[in-house]
Amino acid sequence: MAVDLSSVMTGAVNQPPRIVLQGVQGIGKSTLAAAAPSPIFIQTEDGLGMLEVPHFPLAETYQDVVDAMTSLATQDHDYQTLVLDSLDWLEPLIHRHVCAQHNWSTISEASFGKGYTAAGEIWSEFIEALNYIRATKKMTVILTAHVQIKRHDNPATDPYDRYTIKLHRDAGNKMVEYADCVLFANYRISTTHTEGGFNQKKTRAIGSGERILFTEERPSHIAKNRFNMPPELPLDWETLASHIPYLSTPTPTKLKEIA
Repeated sequence: MAVDLSSVMTGAVNQPPRIVLQGVQGIGKSTLAAAAPSPIFIQTEDGLGMLEVPHFPLAETYQDVVDAMTSLATQDHDYQTLVLDSLDWLEPLIHRHVCAQHNWSTISEASFGKGYTAAGEIWSEFIEALNYIRATKKMTVILTAHVQIKRHDNPATDPYDRYTIKLHRDAGNKMVEYADCVLFANYRISTTHTEGGFNQKKTRAIGSGERILFTEERPSHIAKNRFNMPPELPLDWETLASHIPYLSTPTPTKLKEIA
């Protein structure tokens, strides 16, 4: 294909969003994803509970995940949102898949990090498949993940702890780079200090149970978005969707359905 100045384009392309939804245990990540338009879940963990949403059988191998994605990519359907629940339960499936390919007993058995390098290739294939489904089926992609607290070595400051996606570092970096939004779900917490004995101060956490989506990175957590969102949003699908052009702007198809 010849490329010259006549091929230069301007303006944003309104595509379905790619969302990584990370958060603390039990805060409602799956519930939020289930509120997306016409979702279908690929389950790597049995976390739907009482949610009545379309879903594939619980994936026991990485090939099960591939088969589910292949069916969404090649068969006719009306689903509008692919939800993978969750990334950190997908990771051991990928590791077992890689170990079986190379006859390793564990992913860390291979010397010089070769195991994680091989796993990285599978993660790249997984991302490529997600992008294909997004492009050909016009599906929003939501990937849920739990979080872990890890030490962060910042060259500009002393080290500190922060919430990160519960994945191996390289896999986590790939998913953050892939996503249009990396959202961190947590409860709003504040602290108060009280005087204890012997002039000691005690710190006590206070929370009302309010659930928040953090959309921008802070020292305490990883987050990002490409849609100029406010730094904080309530954990509510309608509010989140109102800040994402593809989800908030009626397309010709949507307008036809409304009419």
